[in-house]
Amino acid sequence: MLAMILAFFVTALLYASVGFGGGSTYSALLALSGFDYRLLPILSLACNVVVVTGGSIRFARAGLTPWRGALLLTAVAAPAAFLGGLTPIARDEFLFLLGLSLLLTGAGLLVPISGGDAAVPTRFARYMPLAAAPIGYLAGLVGIGGGIFLAPLLHLARWNSARAVAATASLFILVNSLFGIAGQLLKSGPGMIGAAVESGLPLLLAVVVGGQIGSLLAVRFLPQRVIRWLTAALTIVVGLRLLTGQ
Repeated sequence: MLAMILAFFVTALLYASVGFGGGSTYSALLALSGFDYRLLPILSLACNVVVVTGGSIRFARAGLTPWRGALLLTAVAAPAAFLGGLTPIARDEFLFLLGLSLLLTGAGLLVPISGGDAAVPTRFARYMPLAAAPIGYLAGLVGIGGGIFLAPLLHLARWNSARAVAATASLFILVNSLFGIAGQLLKSGPGMIGAAVESGLPLLLAVVVGGQIGSLLAVRFLPQRVIRWLTAALTIVVGLRLLTGQ
């Protein structure tokens, strides 16, 4: 358990430092440890909520959240996240989708991000709500927030400035995680959250500490680009292990 606690702490620290929750990596670590896969999304989404709540509040207080666009994307994705949480899925299919989502997560972290204000949006920026629905569904299904998939699309479409995209991704992860948990509990019964918390309370505490350190201190010691590369490497390695059964 000590090794898992440390892994959750490091994951939360890395992801929080680049504005994400880390749900897919939490799920993968639990899956590799033999944790009941039916509880994975609940615990992973709960960890997401813990990590991104503080960041979402800080972005909002700083006036960085582009509320009109962020709420539109979130409103499209949240019902899909709820449906994803409701969808029954077999263990093998769950692990395959989770491993694939990790590889995509790693690729998303490697997408270069420019600072400062956004350039003129591309014609694809207006279609971002269409991408939000499938991302939300996957979020609820396998226990991720989805912001790690949305953010690279927003950057490539020059949807808004880098800081506004980060704020949007944080809110997106928070709301999708809450709706995903609701769908999971309706599917499996409210008793599952008690079982998930009872089994994973030390991991949740590790995520609380790691997330706070990541969001407040980590970027002062390592350049954000290096942190993103480290996080991408972690997710890709874990994803490959899931897909290859190693």
